[in-house]
Parts: sequence; C-alpha cells; structure tokens
Amino acid sequence: MARKPVRGLFITGTDTEIGKTYVTALIARALVTAGHAVGVYKPAASGCSIVAGAVVSDDATLLWHAAGSPGSLEDVCPQRFAAPLAPHLAAEAEGRRLDPVLLRSGLDVWLERSEIVLVEGAGGLMSPLGEEEYVADLAFDFGFPLVVVARNSLGAINHVLQTLITAATFREGLPVAGIVLNQTLPAPNDQSIALNVREIRRRAVPPVLAEISCHADCFEPPVDWYALAGEAGSGRLRPFETGPG
Repeated sequence: MARKPVRGLFITGTDTEIGKTYVTALIARALVTAGHAVGVYKPAASGCSIVAGAVVSDDATLLWHAAGSPGSLEDVCPQRFAAPLAPHLAAEAEGRRLDPVLLRSGLDVWLERSEIVLVEGAGGLMSPLGEEEYVADLAFDFGFPLVVVARNSLGAINHVLQTLITAATFREGLPVAGIVLNQTLPAPNDQSIALNVREIRRRAVPPVLAEISCHADCFEPPVDWYALAGEAGSGRLRPFETGPG
C-alpha cells in the first residue's frame, strides 16, 4: 500500500543559538491553529539536560508541546546526548555512536501520523553528523524545502548569503522556501536590525518570509507555512528507507 504524501519543512540555522527551535515552535503553533496535524522531528540533540537520570532535550519538549503533544515525546528526538558538542562528538564522549540509519528512519513515525512534518536540524547545514556526513546530507535525503533562520543582528547578511550558497551548491542543491530573521535579544544600539531585511532581499533569491521581534509569540503578518512545504523525498532517498550505514 502506497504511503500517503506528507509535506514538510527542514528548519536550519546560520549558526548556533539563533533561536531555531523557537522559530520552529512558532511555525508548529501556526500550523496547528490552521487545523493541520503537525509532526515535529529533531533527529539528534546534544547539550541535553539530565533529569532523574534521563537525558532530556529541552528543545524537543518545546517542539512537542508547540505541535499539540502528538504521539510520543521520545519520538521527537530519539538520539539525545548531554555534552554540548556536535552530536557525533557528544555521542563519542558517552562511549556511544550517532546512528545514521536512525537519523533517517526516525522520521517514519511522523510520516505515518502527520499532514506536515517540521524537521529541525542541528546547527547549520555544514554541522557534522559524523566523519563524512553533515546536516546538509540529511536535508538532501529528506528533500523538504529549507527554512533558513538567522539572528537579526550585525553580520546577518553575510551569514544568510553563505548559507544560501551552501544550499545551492551542496550535492544537487537544496530547495529553500525562504528566510526568517529572528531578533534573539533586545539590541537598541544595533542599527543593522532595521536594514538587514532590505539588504537580504536585494541579494537573495529566496524570499524573507518573516522578521520576528524579540520575544514575539506569532508571525505578523501570518505566513502560509503549509503552502511552502514540499513532499518527503522529492525523488531522492525516501526518509522511510534505509540510509547509509
């Protein structure tokens, strides 16, 4: 029996600590409000908390609640590590190994129960997931359009354009739905905040989808995230098939 088409977006960042999980949660809430069954998947997380002896991803918990707590929290992020390192290094620090097959097959449960899946990558596109694999490889295999999240501050123009160049040139290219500029902290003296969106629109082909002010709880104006999403796989490795071992 053929699997029903499922739409999705792959949320990536221009750096770490730029509010990628926060933006993903806002997207999830907007989709739930619009009446969609939303799945959220974070293939791996490091820098996790230890709660009663268990490794807990605060990011996964936030995403799960934002999507309306579908399925199991365990399925949101099946590979979790405590050390604040790249996931494969955090795994090594615990005497474990980041499982490349599970990175991909972990999406299966969300394809079964969702209309749209939001996948949050770890760090940026060139963040390593092993000796010869990067977040961009995972994004390529899933085939969902990228949402590029950048900190709205001095340097955003360069960071966004570098990420777009990477997306365009990685393997056969990664589709980009658009860019979100997120102001993570109040910065009254940063004059670039008012100009970044204009300059990025002048230089980037993908659109700037949203500017998020500090501590905003919704997108204003609203964005049709479902329309921007693409179907899983896009003719590449299907997420529910076995990835590289």
